[in-house]
Amino acid sequence: MTAAGHQILNSLRQTIEVEASGLAELKAALGDDTIAVVEYLAKLEGRVICAGVGKSGHVARKIAATLASTGTPAMFVHPSEASHGDLGMITPKDAVLALSKSGETKELGDLIAYCRRFSVPLFGMTTNAESALGQNSTNVLLVPNAKEACGETRAPTTSTTLMMALGDALAVALIELRGFTAEDFKRYHPGGALGAALTQAEDIMHTGEAIPTVSPTSQMSVVVDEMTQKGFGCVGVVDGEQLVGIITDGDLRRNLTSDLPTKTASDIMTRGPKTVAAGTLAADVMRELTGGQRKLTQVFVVDDKQRPIGFVHMHDLLRIGVS
Repeated sequence: MTAAGHQILNSLRQTIEVEASGLAELKAALGDDTIAVVEYLAKLEGRVICAGVGKSGHVARKIAATLASTGTPAMFVHPSEASHGDLGMITPKDAVLALSKSGETKELGDLIAYCRRFSVPLFGMTTNAESALGQNSTNVLLVPNAKEACGETRAPTTSTTLMMALGDALAVALIELRGFTAEDFKRYHPGGALGAALTQAEDIMHTGEAIPTVSPTSQMSVVVDEMTQKGFGCVGVVDGEQLVGIITDGDLRRNLTSDLPTKTASDIMTRGPKTVAAGTLAADVMRELTGGQRKLTQVFVVDDKQRPIGFVHMHDLLRIGVS
């Protein structure tokens, strides 16, 4: 590594060390006010109105998005726009989360006055409890006035990291307090890779006549015919109503001898095949297929009595974007 490379690496590490130190301070500073805010937001009938200017505004937007996507109705309102009519968007059932490192951001003035006039709860996220924002807050979410990573310019670095982390902490605490589940999360993320990963096996499985099955006594001609007709490269072996084995096209190739036509499904099937439940997340189904020593391309979905109720192929997962 060149001397310039060492200098760059040291700079990168120093920035992370400074911000990590600030996060440790933030963790130690959490207390009763933070608990009170979480408890209030958990019972809130309206929305969390997140506000801030500059870099704090960007963080406020992100906090609003995270809250909204995890079950806490939230939106971002720019303080300047609030002063020109958007204050009307805030109701007494809402609560305002205002971000300002100094707590003296002039653009927040009208928003603070509005909260006082109409008794809207105001939670100030700031480094200065004695500031205008701190003094007028219902509860102060005090952020340590930690050293900024860029010491010469004091550009917002550590401070915005701490605000972002505190916003995430609030969202996660609310998730846990409300018992917000992956199924709830899926409701707000139906699209993209995240929505795909949160899809359940029952949402994409093939059912009914599409499930490839034979009985243990089925002759190889029946097995091959079922495998060909259903087109999945395998069949499940069902004894009575229970899935007891699986035969793949690979099993047929491995048993390709002169006496294969005289054998039955039970003679060459793999016993105790891997299965999943209907409520298994698509991401977990993919892990079941790819996580073991033997890579699989399909899996049967069974009920609590080991009866096959569906079938998922690797292509079904890839089609919806799970990889």
